[in-house]
Amino acid sequence: MTKETANLKDLMAFRPEIKVLDATIRDGGLVNSFRFSDEFIKDLYETNVAAGVDYMEFGYKASKDMFDESKFGKWKFCCDDDIRAIVGENNTDLKISIMADVGRCDYKNDIIQKKDSPIDMIRVATYINTMPEAIEMIEDANKKGYETTCNIMAISNAQESDVDIALEMLGKSSVNGIYIVDSYGSLYPEQIRRIADKYLNIGEKYGKQIGIHAHNNQQLAFANTIEALSIGVNMLDATMDCMGRGAGNCAMELLLGFLKNPKYQLYPVLKFIEKHMNKLKEDGALWGYNIPYMLTGQLNQHPRDAIAFSEARREDYTELYKLLLDKD
Repeated sequence: MTKETANLKDLMAFRPEIKVLDATIRDGGLVNSFRFSDEFIKDLYETNVAAGVDYMEFGYKASKDMFDESKFGKWKFCCDDDIRAIVGENNTDLKISIMADVGRCDYKNDIIQKKDSPIDMIRVATYINTMPEAIEMIEDANKKGYETTCNIMAISNAQESDVDIALEMLGKSSVNGIYIVDSYGSLYPEQIRRIADKYLNIGEKYGKQIGIHAHNNQQLAFANTIEALSIGVNMLDATMDCMGRGAGNCAMELLLGFLKNPKYQLYPVLKFIEKHMNKLKEDGALWGYNIPYMLTGQLNQHPRDAIAFSEARREDYTELYKLLLDKD
């Protein structure tokens, strides 16, 4: 059997170890400052349960000392009581996660013991240069009883040797899963394959699950997710109607429509999108592929300039291109 035939067989097969995480509130919250209605959140929770999604990420556990509560919706802070108001005792198979950013949360005080919280998993987000603090956060969450993962952000701009060191550090930690994160949507499937192979080697060496969180700047979020899946990545992030910062993420409807596990159901997702996602856009939320996000993806740059450009409804793309080239 050739390698290509083996990969096709993997893609067509049912893999029970695959887990899907819905990041609509957390990544999508970066679009609308986390100002979702309670009806939206409740319906999303019920949709994920009905669709067989494995994890639902409610948002960030951000520090209220660092961020002005009046400028954000409550899912920037993910108070346990607010989550419990949505999920109750969560007597379902769906697990609840939140993201904790290194340097932006008071994790020692705001992340309480797992036995007292509706949260199941803490996802620690870090850059390469803050890995030591990320490890401290992971160990703290582990001791409190949570599942943990680590999202190493902006790896497309990191030195490969630094990524290798970070992966070894995580391998030796108590973290359960390590995520490949294409923060700028700049990576292509062949690059994802090589990176995934590196992560999977660490995962096999230390007994860690590997995940992927993709951005859609070059319309490759779904393709990159499937590429990673094809060689053994099992933890897959997606969002409803691809809602996420800038160009958005891998679309949940694409992913669930592709996966072969019969527990995943597409119909509830389509029903949710029909009811809620177009309304968000009508109310002014901006996300999804466009030329500005394509440019930052191709140039491997943070999308902040493209976000500002898009919010200003500008269409002089050549001016943005020149601006970005000056930064490259």
